[in-house]
Amino acid sequence: MDANGLATGQAFLESELEKRDNLIKTPLTSFTYGRDITVRVGGGWDEFVSSFSVSYGIPNGSDEGVIAAPGSNGIPLLQANFDKDVYRTHVVNIGTSVKWVDVQRGNATGRNLDRYLTEGVRLVYDKHMNSNVYTGFSGYGTTGLLNNANVAAYTADNGAGGYPAWSTKTAAEILYDINKALTTAHANAGNDPEALANHILIPWAQFGLLATTPVSAAGSESILDYLMNNNYAAKQGEKVFVGGCTACAGIGTGSTDRMMVYCNKEKYVAVDELSPLSRAMTTQNAATFSYDTAYAANVSEVEFFAPETAVYVDGI
Repeated sequence: MDANGLATGQAFLESELEKRDNLIKTPLTSFTYGRDITVRVGGGWDEFVSSFSVSYGIPNGSDEGVIAAPGSNGIPLLQANFDKDVYRTHVVNIGTSVKWVDVQRGNATGRNLDRYLTEGVRLVYDKHMNSNVYTGFSGYGTTGLLNNANVAAYTADNGAGGYPAWSTKTAAEILYDINKALTTAHANAGNDPEALANHILIPWAQFGLLATTPVSAAGSESILDYLMNNNYAAKQGEKVFVGGCTACAGIGTGSTDRMMVYCNKEKYVAVDELSPLSRAMTTQNAATFSYDTAYAANVSEVEFFAPETAVYVDGI
């Protein structure tokens, strides 16, 4: 009896002397897909997303072909060709189950287990969307921003050190790589001023290199600071964003690191969240003595409307 009493008392004493942290620690994670692509909301539960593009043609071309000769009695007729592209969608399903007893215990402790599970559902969904946007799902036959076969790709030039990796290059060589990518993407887009590349994705290691390496011996500014004001697009009035992206590491040819340069505008690339993640239904399950909840969403693969506005540079 005395031993039991002492044991119980000691446990009570430890509880009294224990400082309880009321903040529930959640997993460390990062989602950047909303930063790097336009997410279009709405559409419902469609199985496909379609888009139309148009191209034009005129006999003898738009130069001398449209000049009217004296006494001519005919004019060249413009023709339009419409193409339809179809993109796949997929349904996301996530479920939770909360025991009735845990609900009662939560009412006593003030901790709502269902709320934490709901936050977990959102975490799983955001991780799914991150993968959907950057790489797609090979088992489902989709690709993302960083591995679309229709986007032009090439390996960065070797620097004076004999390698393409930025860790072996000078600030001038790194700036050359970036501006070459910007000019290449613009040239591939027919030098359309609306299609100037304005978004650059690189692995976090290379982003840290840009942000911390001085552009000159004076050390007055980093490569990144200098780049923001001195690049091909900025000189034409286009504001350029440079961001770190986990998925860029190792996704290039030969598992090398990849830089992506593209025009981040809805008319050129987007993803559809046709039906945003929602709590679809909750039922009482007597067999498992629980409240079961189903969440669902309907999203599309990444839709490249003009892949010629983007460029991949590997080996950085």
